[in-house]
Amino acid sequence: MKFGACVMANIDEIGFFTHAENLGYDSVWVTDSQMMFSDCYAVMALAAQQTTTLRIGPGTAICGTRIPPVQAAAMATLNRLAPGRVMLGIATGNTAMRTMGQKPMRIKDYEDYLKVLSALLRGEAVDYTFNGVTKPIKMLMHETKYMNLEPKIPLYVSGFGPRAMGLAGEYGDGLVFAIPPRGIAPAEAMAHVRQGAARAGRSADGFVNCALSNIVLLQPGEAVDSERIVKMIGPNVMASVYYFYDEVHEKGIDPPDFLKPIWKDYCALVEQTPPEHRHFRTHEFHYTAMHPGEAELINEELIRATCMVGTPAALIEQIRALESAGLQELMFATGVDEKWAFAQEFSQKVMSRL
Repeated sequence: MKFGACVMANIDEIGFFTHAENLGYDSVWVTDSQMMFSDCYAVMALAAQQTTTLRIGPGTAICGTRIPPVQAAAMATLNRLAPGRVMLGIATGNTAMRTMGQKPMRIKDYEDYLKVLSALLRGEAVDYTFNGVTKPIKMLMHETKYMNLEPKIPLYVSGFGPRAMGLAGEYGDGLVFAIPPRGIAPAEAMAHVRQGAARAGRSADGFVNCALSNIVLLQPGEAVDSERIVKMIGPNVMASVYYFYDEVHEKGIDPPDFLKPIWKDYCALVEQTPPEHRHFRTHEFHYTAMHPGEAELINEELIRATCMVGTPAALIEQIRALESAGLQELMFATGVDEKWAFAQEFSQKVMSRL
């Protein structure tokens, strides 16, 4: 099992990458949300120069804000700085798009994007439609200077539903997905990947997977909803609430059962903001902080519904079960100041015993 962290892009915290490398982490993934955080590629370029073994990549880069040639050029530039230590996680962009009041990319457009991006990363020519004009394109300078396509840049496709997981099998080298409690078992995810690979006439041999999760590491006798835990993991929990707020209101559906006890109170908090600015309110503190009134909504049930929770021994048992089920890499998401101490504690108490 490999271990990583997914951090909010912060140009002032490049030292965290060295911190993670020294603690034995395999990777640090960097968010790509242009309206909130530092530019992820600027952050990763500096991180690449400060590290020697750590794998670095966007977690995840957003299709709707960067066209495929720009995305490929940025990654190939990183690959020149840190050859063989970069990976490209790609997604439709729930948060990055919604901060602008836009919806994530549709699945058909996602497929078209991945077809072009994967070909560019392989150094191939591919037809690309831009501003209504379709022409073949390819990366022109990638062998002796400026940027490198070799060693190969692995493409991790983010997929949280069967269709997107299938696209990972068709076009990617890896999958970023969610495990329980809010996701699916690794074996089920990989079954969708293999179906996609089969449609494309590809083999899934060598395909890799990585789960994005929220992790709560309890101290002896500590309550799941202690003040310390809520402060550290509360922004992660609320990110799930923000996601479903959009889903419920756009699709006219009921909230999931785990949110029903707090739904009315949460909606009342959001509705204090004028409708035209609610897309600011629901996403501006993504993984980093909570609005007034939100911490009071978080209880043990909500934490357990959105996080892996346990003492070191309990988490070790959960991780071993996930590894047996086919999970290859586990990364935790964090945007709070406590991430430095948590990364160290998790390394010493969990990773070192696996």
